[in-house]
Amino acid sequence: MNKDAMWQAVRARDTRFDGEFFYGVLTTGVFCRPSCPSRQALRKNVRFYATAVAASKDGLRPCKRCKPLESTAKTPTLENLLALCRFIDAHPEEELTLNALCRRVGLSTFQVHRMFKAFLTVTPKEYIEQARLAALKRNLRSAPSVTHAIYDAGFGSVSVIYGRLDRQLGMTPKKYRSGGAGVSISFAIGDTALGRVLIGATDRGVCYLQFGDSDGELLEQLAREYPQAEIAPMPETTRGQFDDWMSALGSHLTGATPRLDLPLDIRGTAFQRKVWDFLRCIPYGDVMSYTEVAQAINAPTAARAVANACAKNRIGLLIPCHRVIRGDGTLGGYRWGTARKRTLIDVERRHRAGTEPEQ
Repeated sequence: MNKDAMWQAVRARDTRFDGEFFYGVLTTGVFCRPSCPSRQALRKNVRFYATAVAASKDGLRPCKRCKPLESTAKTPTLENLLALCRFIDAHPEEELTLNALCRRVGLSTFQVHRMFKAFLTVTPKEYIEQARLAALKRNLRSAPSVTHAIYDAGFGSVSVIYGRLDRQLGMTPKKYRSGGAGVSISFAIGDTALGRVLIGATDRGVCYLQFGDSDGELLEQLAREYPQAEIAPMPETTRGQFDDWMSALGSHLTGATPRLDLPLDIRGTAFQRKVWDFLRCIPYGDVMSYTEVAQAINAPTAARAVANACAKNRIGLLIPCHRVIRGDGTLGGYRWGTARKRTLIDVERRHRAGTEPEQ
């Protein structure tokens, strides 16, 4: 906060800022909370301090009326956070300011901001935008037009938000509105050391890589993920590119090519993308626990959310969620079966150790 904002808080005796800063009155030699009920001093006689210690070092003593050294600030709780999340989710179209959210739970802006970052690893502003994006996805199916859907979801500008929605949705809002109609996904199916695999790609890159026991099962899974997209076998004109990807995949599964560097079309929430980006940084042959990943992305309480993000991964191997295991050393779940997960980890460890796989 700048000095003008702090002075306004003092003039308003705003309790939300208690604990965020203190102000000293040079003529009386005391320092107070922003909400102190004492007669207000002239601005020229007021000095601001980040901590009570700083005010004391400046020769000021604590006010006997507001008792700034006593802790009276309300402590943020998980119930506060859930109440705000429920309110935001129910009212994404409203003008949701941080100050208004703070008033609902009686906390300061600092406390609310820190609470969102600690529990959800996003700021309140980012959470509001995620809620609006979810509302937009719902509205696009029923609103009279894309423009109506954008404004009804609480976004204030079509031109500013359109490009950002394109990246978040993985397609333009117009195409999402039609259930993915007009989005073309080409696929190829082949054999690997882990069984049949289907690679699906848009013009942006690989959007889908799944293992399965049969071609029919793989195609059914792809159709469920993208029910309205135009799904077709890889055309002959670009078949060579897919053949190269399949070759790289086979080489990787034998341990000959530790790094798979293919273009990706990644679609997910902000938190999922944060997890997936980190997974791609885990060294070949290493494993980490869900808790360790959560700590590494500055979300120490989000181990369960990390596990869910791994489960939602549509692009096997290229986003190596197989390198994340439970804290007790057991494998945990894997979308394509724990046997494949065990094989992948063993191959990587053998290769890293410089030994050849057993025949």
